[in-house]
Amino acid sequence: MTELPMAQPNQETINDLLVRNIPRELVMGLEEAKLVGAQRAYAAARGMDDGHLSSVVGQLRHFHMNESFHRALAVADASPSPLRGNQIVTGRTGIFTLARFNTKYGVWNSGRRSETRKQMSMANAAIEPLVQPGLFSGYVEPSQAVVFIVACFAGSLHSQPDTPVSIEIAVPDRHMQGCLFREPIDAFVKRYDQQPTAGQDDLAVPKLKKNIGKQQDKDGAGS
Repeated sequence: MTELPMAQPNQETINDLLVRNIPRELVMGLEEAKLVGAQRAYAAARGMDDGHLSSVVGQLRHFHMNESFHRALAVADASPSPLRGNQIVTGRTGIFTLARFNTKYGVWNSGRRSETRKQMSMANAAIEPLVQPGLFSGYVEPSQAVVFIVACFAGSLHSQPDTPVSIEIAVPDRHMQGCLFREPIDAFVKRYDQQPTAGQDDLAVPKLKKNIGKQQDKDGAGS
């Protein structure tokens, strides 16, 4: 029987993949798009009755942030999908499909509400060995993976209602039960200035993070 070669420890990290496949200008453009869309949504909701204001803001965030996200993808030639109702807007650069969602800061409660997002995230099975190689089969360079740009809102219109508390870049596991990589964009863009070091640990997420998927809260944080 032929003896198979022993698997060598993989030295690549998920942040290496992100930096290599997604231009810095696109990341910064998508961050700006989320801010602009959120501000336009809140401005458009002014004057609505307080009884349903949070729901109105949540709906308007979806549409305005989809538009601004789509525009940023188009400017970067990142193949945006068409704007169409409640459908998720996606783009493509390198191996990564890019998409977005909103959630409440501190507890990621909107990630798994969409069956489309969950189906998209199955592609990330190919990169799970980069985080916990002992739990998964050997790593093979993937041809596709999924990353989300996530706007985290305060969850209450009494606190910073017009802008996200944080905008993060996140790579979920295949089931969207946790994050393989997650980092605020303002911290992530600094990685483009760092020289890659062989064997450098991915320090952003030492283990899988839970609670991406719970019910959307009442304050319009999701979508």
